[in-house]
Amino acid sequence: MPTTESIFDTVYDRTETDSQKWQKYEGDDILPMWVADMDFHAPEAVLDALHERVDHGIFGYARPEPSCVEAVVEMMQREYGWQIEPHWLVWLPGLVVGLNVASRAFCEPDESVLTNTPIYPPFIMGPRYQNRLIAKAKMALEGDRYVIDWDAMETAVQPYTRMFFFCNPHNPCARVFERDELEKVVEFCRRHNLICCSDEIHCELLLDGRKHIPLGSLGPEAQERVFTFIAPSKTYNLAGLGCSIAIIPDAALRRRFVNATRGIVAEVNNLGYAACEAAYRYAGDWRDQLQRYLASNRDLLHSFVKSELPEIQLYQHEATYLGWMNVSKLQLDTPVRHFENHGIGLSDGAFFDSPRHLRINFGCPRATLEEGLKRLKAGVEATR
Repeated sequence: MPTTESIFDTVYDRTETDSQKWQKYEGDDILPMWVADMDFHAPEAVLDALHERVDHGIFGYARPEPSCVEAVVEMMQREYGWQIEPHWLVWLPGLVVGLNVASRAFCEPDESVLTNTPIYPPFIMGPRYQNRLIAKAKMALEGDRYVIDWDAMETAVQPYTRMFFFCNPHNPCARVFERDELEKVVEFCRRHNLICCSDEIHCELLLDGRKHIPLGSLGPEAQERVFTFIAPSKTYNLAGLGCSIAIIPDAALRRRFVNATRGIVAEVNNLGYAACEAAYRYAGDWRDQLQRYLASNRDLLHSFVKSELPEIQLYQHEATYLGWMNVSKLQLDTPVRHFENHGIGLSDGAFFDSPRHLRINFGCPRATLEEGLKRLKAGVEATR
């Protein structure tokens, strides 16, 4: 098998392609390190499956083949010890769609969805797009590690709150929540009679040998009120193929969710199904190598910031390829624009409900990251 370096160190030219990530700064000398897709080729096993499906030559309306469903079920059992049933799966063209559907399915316009902040922006915007209310509970810091602030949760939840949007592994805080924390989430939802939507789309991107625990696997109480989003998109760099999955064990919740999709949610396409099955069946070794490469990139980011950019605060980073940076000490009016002016494009923390923070995507070849860090340093030095 090729070494990790030969797979992930190759720099591919994504300019003049359909990439949103690279089109954003087309014509400008700005290195895009913002949106959450990686600059790596998908696994060969996935590419082979896509070539085979394209060579078939017919692309009518699609449904997952039994083997694709089996691949998802087997993956969840193999990786997490969670025995799910095939009929629990609801296929979606994306996680963001799922958040909007969930808001519509389980809340009325005068009811609210609770979530922790900072958080992936669609957790906030999804309910708002559906004319639902959003309740926010800020996370707390224990040293350099984000944790759930249970007092803030109790303050934020209201009698008209119907759902809790949970993110594990967390985007952007890069936490992998432990069993005792997850059990508290289930208990909190039970006491307040909340349905819980658990976004676990980054569950295969854990670093340093950590193990993911699906929230929905924590016994009968969780099974009755938790549903889970997963997808191969983040881990295997397949976001553009539009294939995500909701795992909904409870029949009544599943029926309400499906009813809310009718007439407004597009079906998953043929290539999405083919890629999903191949990723979950055959790309485990590639994923393992990716995790090691990302951990090395994370270490480079953290060591560089610590030694060269002490004005920037980083946090304990347990999963994902998305670093979360506190730039408040730089006292910038518009942090994103400032760093764009120095050649690097980052995600604006304001959209995550956390101004004065920026998110950096280090899911890229080492040479790209090194260039990005040079530009990050130039931006910081300009404030000194």
